[in-house]
Order: sequence, then C-alpha cells, then structure tokens
Amino acid sequence: MSAVRNYLSLIKFSHTIFAMPFALIGFTLGVVSDFPAVSLVPGWHTTAMDDAGYWQQMGIRFVLVILCMIFARSAAMAFNRYLDRHFDAKNPRTAIREIPAGILKANNVLLFTIVNSLLFIAATYFINLICFYLSPVALLVVLGYSYTKRFTPFCHLVLGIGLSLAPIGAYLAVTGVFQLLPLLFSFAVICWVSGFDIIYALQDDEFDKSANLNSIPAWLGRGRALNVSRFLHLLSTAFVVIAGVLGDFHLFYWMGMAVFAGMLIYQHSIVKPNDLRRVNLAFMTANGIASVVFAVFVIVDLLV
Repeated sequence: MSAVRNYLSLIKFSHTIFAMPFALIGFTLGVVSDFPAVSLVPGWHTTAMDDAGYWQQMGIRFVLVILCMIFARSAAMAFNRYLDRHFDAKNPRTAIREIPAGILKANNVLLFTIVNSLLFIAATYFINLICFYLSPVALLVVLGYSYTKRFTPFCHLVLGIGLSLAPIGAYLAVTGVFQLLPLLFSFAVICWVSGFDIIYALQDDEFDKSANLNSIPAWLGRGRALNVSRFLHLLSTAFVVIAGVLGDFHLFYWMGMAVFAGMLIYQHSIVKPNDLRRVNLAFMTANGIASVVFAVFVIVDLLV
C-alpha cells in the first residue's frame, strides 16, 4: 500500500479535480446531443436513446472515459517528474518529491509512464476508432508539455492545451464528431489552466532564471505575469459566457458560471507580486471549487 501511496503522491492524483469535471461536461453534452452514439468497435451497435442497450453502452463508455483521464494524466505527471528530476533535486521547494528524495526510482517512474500510456491507448480503442486514432496526438501533447519549459515561456499554454482535451475528448467518445460547443469549453480550459499555472509558477521564478528554465513569471516578472494570468482568466470567462449563450443554457448554468468567475476573481485577490503565501490556496482550493461547482451546475442544467 505504501507503494500505491507513493505513486499517487508522485502524480498528484488530487489534481485530477481540475480536468475531470470538464470531461464530465463533455460526456454529458455528447449524451444529450442530437448525434447518435458512434460505435466503431466491432460488435458494438448504435441504439436509440430509449433503448436499454444504449444506456448500457453509455455506462461502459463512461467508465472508459474516466480510465482514459486517469491513464493519460498519470502518464503525463509521471513523465514530468521523471524528466525534471535533476531540476527538482536542486530546487528547495521540489527536492522532497519522490524521485529526488529517493522514494521512487527514476527507471520505475519511466516504466509507470509507459504502462499508463499503453493503457490509455488500449482504453481509447474500446471507446471508438476516432478516439483510438487520435490517442497518439493526445499523448504527444500531454507528454510533450514536460519539454516546453526548456525552450519557451509559453509552456503554461501547452499545459492548458493538454487539459483542454478533456471536454472535447469526452464528447468525441460519445458522438465521434467535433462540435463548436465542446470546443468552446476546451478553449475556456486552455485559458483557465494557463492562467492558474502562471500563478503557481510565481513560486519558482528565481529558480527558473538561475536554471535557465522558461516561464511567464521568469520572463516578465511577477507583476506582469499576474496581469497575463488575469487576461487569460478574463478570456476563459468570456468563452464560458459564449458557450452559455450559444448552447441556450438556463438558470443553473449561469449560477455555475457565476461561481466559476467568482473563484477566478478570488484567487487574484489573494495573490500579490510581493505576497505568495496563499498561492496554494488560490491554486488548489479556488480552482478546485471553480471546476467542480461549475460542472455540477452545467450537468444539472443539461439533464433537467
């Protein structure tokens, strides 16, 4: 059990709270959409909404989507820890992480990454062939993020793109088609995640500069970095509003949107360039509430 706890700590499993709710939004959008569920795996059949077989398929597919989220995110986080292990060892804030602290061996973490990547690809095959064909692209994005800090300060946007695959990927798992509404939620996730990752990166701006690593705070300084984060969160809110209008949502959606926007405003009110004591409160608590509450209200609106 201690090994399981170590790997859960390695991948920060609790941070699944950021992307998972948006995956559930995308999945629910697919279920209530006008497109029939696609079944490109041999032996699976598209059925009508009132057919018990349809809901059985959706239940299986729901489990597969959750597994895809877990496998992809586990691979991405483990690979990031593997690739950054030498930097983590030199940074006082990250030296306690599992690899530099000697709790887990680097080669075992790399093997963990490979296994989760293969499990992710296998799970997409049993969803539909569209997701299966796109699975290497998704892995390229979520694994490739780990390299970006070495050559561009826009690494935060790449992380945002990685997490933004959750709503559109879940929607594709049900319908097999791209549509504007789930894409708008993906755009909202890109800006939201990029914005709060910039806030989180404020803690390491001095180390990043000394280690020749790139980030918005290391490039622009804390004050300007926070302004970029605010702008990205403003864009995220705008995409949520546009999605609400185009999707013809009702009261519950707008209640959720108000909480989402309120949490973005809150996190910027408690983090200042010269006061980073509440970065973790902004990063984990505020964004966790934003994603979960927003998803609950959106799903209720869609189903009710």
